This record gives sequence, structure tokens and C-alpha cells, in this order.
Amino acid sequence: MGAVRPVEIDGEFVTAPRATYARLREQGPVHRALAPDGTRVWLVTRYEHVRQALADPRLSLDKAHSSGGYKGFSLPPALDANLLNMDPPAHTRLRRVVAKGFTPRQVERLRPRVQDIADELLDALDGRDEVDLLPAYCAPLPINVICDLLGVDAADRRDFRSWTDGLLAPDTPQQARDALSSLYRFILDLIAARRAAPGEDMLSTLVRLRDGEDRLSENELTSAAFLVLFAGYENTMNLLGNGLVALLTRPDALARARAGLTPAAVDELLRFDPPPQLAIRRFPVADVELGGVTIPAGETVMLSLVSAHHDPDRFPDPERLDLDRADNPHLGFGHGPHYCLGASLARMEVEVGVGALLRRFPHLALAVAEDDLHWRNSFRNRGLRTLPVTLRAADGRRRD
Repeated sequence: MGAVRPVEIDGEFVTAPRATYARLREQGPVHRALAPDGTRVWLVTRYEHVRQALADPRLSLDKAHSSGGYKGFSLPPALDANLLNMDPPAHTRLRRVVAKGFTPRQVERLRPRVQDIADELLDALDGRDEVDLLPAYCAPLPINVICDLLGVDAADRRDFRSWTDGLLAPDTPQQARDALSSLYRFILDLIAARRAAPGEDMLSTLVRLRDGEDRLSENELTSAAFLVLFAGYENTMNLLGNGLVALLTRPDALARARAGLTPAAVDELLRFDPPPQLAIRRFPVADVELGGVTIPAGETVMLSLVSAHHDPDRFPDPERLDLDRADNPHLGFGHGPHYCLGASLARMEVEVGVGALLRRFPHLALAVAEDDLHWRNSFRNRGLRTLPVTLRAADGRRRD
């Protein structure tokens, strides 16, 4: 009997990820797969095994354990010393420091400012019939929140967005390199400015910890700022966009959301169409058995969050968007020691952002058919290229 042919991670993982993963789950929990760049990986698809792997200390995030020379974004050392590339105990130490900026009390203190940002962006939409919500609302909301958090001047925020977009969806490899170089210089200048004139923002706090208590190396400080800026923007932007599409294509769920977006509803939006389709890649430090399959040390393991979220063995009626779903241990923010530090901030931004939008424009609707929406060409991170909507009802009314 010949070797099983690897699953090719192709366009279906972008255009129809849930249906594609449903077929794979039926075939088994772990699959040999071929990434678009030709890299051979192990793809884990069922909830039980994805959750188990997320918390398994034998599955390392450190690229040094890759037997295939995995390089990822090939970040410079000053940006590579971040939480997404570390294992305990270094990860534990750095996480404890960075977490000081994401306590529940500090996040709640940001709520009025998030509401103000949302209202200002929505004010700019008044009087318009149709708009692309991605550049008009879903992107600038998290950009302004994160930039407020780190003390970025308003004049620099447009450049910041162009650099992050250049990294997320570059037209050429050179564009990605240029964007990374510009973002790196920007962060270095920002750190220097906070050293010269510290404030009450998170970056000033991290600088004080670095310079006063020497609990961060210079590379760790720079990498922490990079991760907060980059991840805080991309994931929340896509969570807003994906969540709005899910609501606007399901009248019952939309009516429920208009009555008030609860924390449970936000979690259900994240379960249903998570922006990170895959968790950060892992590398076994020793041979690991997972779902009856032995994965050799050093090989690349990819854990499918979207597949786990639609596993009927864990989530009854998983294709139904149930904003009142009570038992919802989704993995959209991870699980175990690498659980997302910014989870509470992202939840609050979506609760405020979607709620404000639906209240302001009660006749909000997609301007195109769902099948005509354009998604970024990525099997790792699901996000829209555009989100065209109409703001008025068919008779021209704007508000009930």
C-alpha cells in the first residue's frame, strides 16, 4: 500500500474553510498536509486534539526546534523576541511584564474612549448611502485604540496602517520588506520618544520596566511593542469584519444583536468565524502522539481553530450562529500558557464597536451578495478585503 498523499492546502481553505475542514474531520483528527509554499506540515482538525495540543509543553513555539529550518516572517532579532516565539520560562517572565497593561480594570477604563472613537467614525458616515466599512470603520477603530494605548500621535496613524497592510497583504515581497523596515524604525523612534518624555500609556510603562527594573531586554521591549501594535490591529479588525458578515447574513442573529450585544454574543462571533484560522505553528521537542498519529520531533504542526470550533462532537449545531450559546469554550484566544493577553480588550472593542454601529444604522445591510465578498488570500488568517454595506433602508430611511 502506497503512502497517503498529503492534503493540499489550497484555495478551498480560503473560499470555503468550514466545509473543507468538515471533510477532513470526518477522515481523521490529524493529517499530513502540504502548505502553499511546499512545506510539509501536520494539520490537526478536531476540537479535542487541538485543545490538547495548545496546552502541551512538548509542542514548542520556538523556531529553534524546527528540523526544517522554519523562518516564518524572518523578523530581525529586535522584533523576533516576542511572546509568539517563546516557551516558558522566558515566555512566563515576559508575559508577566506585558500583562500589566491588559488587566481587566485597565481595559474597562478604556471603554469610554473606545465608545468615543466609534462615535467619531460613525459621525463621518452620516449622510452616506453606501460605504466600505473595512477602511471606514473596522480598521480605524482598533488602530486608534491600540495607538492610544501606546501613545502614538494621531499624525502617525495613517502611516502605521499602510505598513501593517503592507505586511498582511503585500503586492510584492519587496513591499513586505519595506513595510517591516518602516514599522521597525517607527517603533524605535516611539520608544526613544517615551524615554525622553514618558506618559501614562502602556509603552511608557514597558520602558520604565526595562530601564528601571531591567526586567526586559531591549529586544524584548521592541518586540513587545511590535506585537501589541500588529496583533492588536489585525485580529480585531478581522473580528469586526467577520462578525458583521455573520450577522448581516443571518436575520435572526442580527435581530438578537440589535437588542444588545452581550459578552456571550461576542464569544459566539469569535467561535463562528475566527480571524486566526490556525494557531501559531508548533514544533515538537520530542516525538508526540496526537489523535493516534505519531508526529516526529522538529516537524511543523498546525492547529485548526476554525475546524475545532465547528466540531459537532463539541459544539451542538455548530453551523448555527447562536448568540445565546451558553457552553462555548472556543479557542479563538488560545488555551493554556499562551492564551491571548489582549482577549479582554478585543472582546470589549467588538462589543462596543458592533453595538454602536447597529444602533446608529438600524437598516445596515450588505451591498453585495455574500458570495460576492472578497476575502484575503490567506489560509492562516481570515479577513475581508472590502466590506460594502448600505446604510439606508430601501425607502431611504436612516433610523427607526
